[in-house]
Amino acid sequence: MTNTSNTGFILIVDDNPTNLSVLCEALNSEGFRFRVAVDGESAIAQVERNQPELILLDVQMPGIDGFETCRRLKANPVSQNIPIIFTTALNDIASKTKGFALGAVDYIPKPFAQEEVIARVRVHLRLKQLTESLEQQVSDRTATLKKAQVQLVQQEKLSTLGELIAGVAHEINNPISFIASNLPPLEEYIAGVSEILQLYQQEYPNPTSRITTAIEKLDLDFVLQDMFKILESLKIGSERIEKISTSLRNFSRLDSDLKMPADLHEGLDSTLMILQHRLKGNSDRPSIEVIRNYGELPEVDCYIGQMNQVFMNILANAIDALDEAIAQDKISDSIPQIQITTEVDTEQWAVISIADNGMGIPESIQQRLFEPLFTTKPVGKGTGLGLSIAHQIVVEKHNGELLVNSQLGQGTEFIIKIPIMSATG
Repeated sequence: MTNTSNTGFILIVDDNPTNLSVLCEALNSEGFRFRVAVDGESAIAQVERNQPELILLDVQMPGIDGFETCRRLKANPVSQNIPIIFTTALNDIASKTKGFALGAVDYIPKPFAQEEVIARVRVHLRLKQLTESLEQQVSDRTATLKKAQVQLVQQEKLSTLGELIAGVAHEINNPISFIASNLPPLEEYIAGVSEILQLYQQEYPNPTSRITTAIEKLDLDFVLQDMFKILESLKIGSERIEKISTSLRNFSRLDSDLKMPADLHEGLDSTLMILQHRLKGNSDRPSIEVIRNYGELPEVDCYIGQMNQVFMNILANAIDALDEAIAQDKISDSIPQIQITTEVDTEQWAVISIADNGMGIPESIQQRLFEPLFTTKPVGKGTGLGLSIAHQIVVEKHNGELLVNSQLGQGTEFIIKIPIMSATG
């Protein structure tokens, strides 16, 4: 029984036979599957054929060094998500900072301590498994949400969507709460152990040769400093996931029975957070720039969960439009953009404009955009329900207006207008 899947393995990249022997022995002793590459070029070639679970990458190698190898691996969509741990004798801050900036997740100092190698490998394999598990859960839930859209229109129960997204937020919140709650005591324990070690050094300034050798082999001073840096990185990561979980909960607020004053800017920001993975650049296009031109908008009397659904549908359509424009090389600007503008008009209505710089929509299609089941997307790419749901929420639920302005080659703008104060309370 190995510590990776039946087909998974760890790739060791190092040109030094002694280093390879030590790493191979360490991994083999714990039952890890592994393969070996002796330079950056052959490592990249191997990864393109078979993707490893984790890469242990030497920094100083002939040909392209570890930094350049890492840069190329992270630039390739096939390998950009594979965790890379640098193995190096370089202890200067500049080298470590460069490695982390290139996308590495950790460093293992040379000479190697077998226990440290195994510990760090285990941690990052587990983190990768947790990440993939969370991504799969979100993907499964997203698929369920899409199937539920027809039911939402038929039954007028948009709260179902909120319950599903709240479920995703709950599933994310449980493991991240466990991690976040355990970091402070872990930090306290490490600080305590560090203090005891320092006291030992003061009380027994002349340790035995066996202890001196062990300290030098571990590079104790570096490890004591690096442990706190690793803890800080874990804190930052857990805080980021907690923010995502909060955005999901804000997005899915279940308030279908009552209107209440709400901050629409918060709803827009929560929706953009959920769509962040689609706004990021990929092999087909650069990142989509989101420009927020937020005005002085008071709290608006509305069903905030339903308004978030409107924002989601329109923003997702804008991203689709930009993807299509770039694929056809017809974007109206070199940088794909979405501009969100908010203001209060003279009639004391909240006005939210969401505009993209894609190809625009022909006049004949504009007239049918809000019809249920009407879609211009290929089979399997759209249900034709998103804009009809948005129209129903804005016009029927909020006594507002949903308008579209578009010119071919100039992009598309959707304008949402709803009264700040509900006529019925």
